[in-house]
Amino acid sequence: MQLIALPAFADNYIWTVRNDDGAALIVDPGEAAPVFEAAGRGLQPAAIVLTHHHDDHTGGVANLLERWPELPVFAPVDDRIALASERVADGSRIRTGGWAFDVIAVPGHTVSHIAFHGHGLLFCGDTLFSLGCGRLFEGSPAQMLDSLERLAALPGDSRVCCGHEYTVANAAFARVVDPDNPALRRRSEEAIAMRQSGRPTLPSRLAEECASNPFLRIDAPAVRGAIAQRLGREPADRVEAFAELRRWKDGFRA
Repeated sequence: MQLIALPAFADNYIWTVRNDDGAALIVDPGEAAPVFEAAGRGLQPAAIVLTHHHDDHTGGVANLLERWPELPVFAPVDDRIALASERVADGSRIRTGGWAFDVIAVPGHTVSHIAFHGHGLLFCGDTLFSLGCGRLFEGSPAQMLDSLERLAALPGDSRVCCGHEYTVANAAFARVVDPDNPALRRRSEEAIAMRQSGRPTLPSRLAEECASNPFLRIDAPAVRGAIAQRLGREPADRVEAFAELRRWKDGFRA
């Protein structure tokens, strides 16, 4: 089984999981061209899975179905995704082409966002990023915090396959929040070196994210202290702490 990230747009990744015979699962194809190019190198799409409705994750589906009309499309229960052939929700399991993935509801970035976990892979769309998390376009801070904690509870060796190459920018913020964290420092330096050499920083390992990502470390004394200093008081609870951390990131400029 081969995992390949196909770059799309400015910073998206279309994830593909390819078997030895070339059959591939396609995750969040925001545009079709990278998949068509990969098909010219032997990739054979076998199914599409979608984490949420945003166009940079779904925009290529129609063109892919024009070329491969029999492709199953697994998507969340959301009428904004028009081309799904099978709707899946929390607790579902998809089985296709020899793959099996559990579906996890992770609202926050959008209300219907889902993630797929299986074969040591976590396709988490725009919920969890390396050293960060998604913006709250539709969901609440409480929802996003719960979603991130559900993902953090998965096996630590899971490979985190998120939707965007944001690691270096996220690291700049994370190091302001948690400057003395050695795991974060290592990850930041590694990510910068990877990007300078033209390599993706993804996938990361979930255990690594739990050690270095401030949005997964909301209870860590250093993170709580930074949030309290920003608020001018201790946060009332974990949800307020998370909400303030997300607001801080929203307005952060390196």
